[in-house]
Amino acid sequence: MPNAQYHLGFADASGARYAILPGDPGRVQGIAEKLDNPRFHAQNREYTAWMGEAASEPVLVMSTGMGGPSTAIAVEELAQLGVDTFIRVGTCGGMAEKVNAGDLVIATGAIRQEGTSREYIPIEFPAIASIDVTNALIQAAKNTNLSWHAGVVQCKDSFYGQHCPERMPVSYELKNKWQAWIKAGCLASEMESAALYIVAQTLCVRAGCILSVVWNQENAAKGLCGKEVHDTSHAIAAAVEAVRILIKSGANN
Repeated sequence: MPNAQYHLGFADASGARYAILPGDPGRVQGIAEKLDNPRFHAQNREYTAWMGEAASEPVLVMSTGMGGPSTAIAVEELAQLGVDTFIRVGTCGGMAEKVNAGDLVIATGAIRQEGTSREYIPIEFPAIASIDVTNALIQAAKNTNLSWHAGVVQCKDSFYGQHCPERMPVSYELKNKWQAWIKAGCLASEMESAALYIVAQTLCVRAGCILSVVWNQENAAKGLCGKEVHDTSHAIAAAVEAVRILIKSGANN
């Protein structure tokens, strides 16, 4: 029997080529239960894994924890076990005025304002999603009847650098870049997509990302809308549907 992956703690993915990756271990079981024949697979550190099936194909659901380092490890070790298609499903904060709480955001690319991806590829290389996975997510999002957006997101390492930039010694840099991203049309901010996309690129595997918008701090500051939405069920449903779409299409580019 092969040795277990060092961080994941298991040695096989039950033949799964497809993985749905939430950050939060607490969401894994609920996502797996959207699949056929859900069952617990393994747990180690921040990595909780369940198995299920979609269109008669095995699908792994596994948490990555928060941020780029643990996400990169998850993708590296799952790829060693034969997984070649990854969909991150999580939450984000809206940045563009049109992006509201409860909307879905499909990240076609990510601003690499984090550290993990820099240890893979120079910063000039873009972090972009697989076109196959992105198209499947868009098709799935259309089926939800929710407002959805596809475009670039900001990926950072520091949650509080975003939410409390004024108390950071580099506040001048954080605030100026934040405004630059907004002026360039950045949709939302989150913490894992850039590492996911860059690691996938180096491993020649596919990756995409769909996010549920919790709130939009820019709109709240303008008095436009301050509500928060913590329900991620629609993003999860779209991620599961996208896996089914990919399996049925047979797309493997």
